[in-house]
Amino acid sequence: MGYSLQLGRGEVIAEITGIKTISNFRVADIAAGGEGAPLVPKIDACLLRSSTHNRCIQNIGGIGNVTYLPVSEGNWLEQVYGWDTGPGNALLDLAVEYFTNGRKTYDYNGEWAASGTPCEALVEQWLAQEFFNIPPPKSTGRELFSRDYLKQCLVESEAYNLAPADFLATLTELTVASIVESYRNFLPQMPDQVLLCGGGASNLYLKQRLQIRLDSVPVLTTDQVGLSRDFKEAIAFAVLAHWRNLGIPGNLPQVTGASEAVCLGNLYSPRSQHHSS
Repeated sequence: MGYSLQLGRGEVIAEITGIKTISNFRVADIAAGGEGAPLVPKIDACLLRSSTHNRCIQNIGGIGNVTYLPVSEGNWLEQVYGWDTGPGNALLDLAVEYFTNGRKTYDYNGEWAASGTPCEALVEQWLAQEFFNIPPPKSTGRELFSRDYLKQCLVESEAYNLAPADFLATLTELTVASIVESYRNFLPQMPDQVLLCGGGASNLYLKQRLQIRLDSVPVLTTDQVGLSRDFKEAIAFAVLAHWRNLGIPGNLPQVTGASEAVCLGNLYSPRSQHHSS
């Protein structure tokens, strides 16, 4: 059985705020044999499905993850898929911090990376990393795409004599290429639309490179279909909490690999109220 470390103690939050609190969403899925992630696909299916387009909802936070939503007809919910695609902003942000000695923590709009040229040979070398070739269900995190991983990327880039801008452009290309190759390798078909959300959706250079690699598939943001790209993740976990309160399962077994659909999260009430977990 896997494990997941979640920050924040629901019982403490409930006691301090006096508000019923639901937290620790991943453990129930892990206990049922799942990865514990991604947990957002069922919410994506409720909020962003289309009756005319097969959609990929691509979150680009520290880690990238995708939800594939087929056209909503027949038993479409059973054909919703999702997994972590690889690094999102995590390596890029660490690299900016490294090159500026901590003066900056991210590349605004991807402008620094946009001034460089990606090294395709290095991207291909990095894509050979085992995670990218594992079929779903799968998840990852900063335990893999970490500061140590960045250091290894820097060492491997020395043979190509890259300027910082070129290195950032190459890391951006890794994020983009890992997304597109994941679609090509693991989706039943390429999507009709890609909707971006998360912090990476504001990286104009990354979005441009993704559009180039996806060719004729339009790359939009969730804002363009009525759901804030900045708040979608928060909205999703609020929905999961609401479902926990109502006793509605929140995971999709075909996404996480769990043996069954289960309610997610532990419920805590302030001591002045009844307590359950």
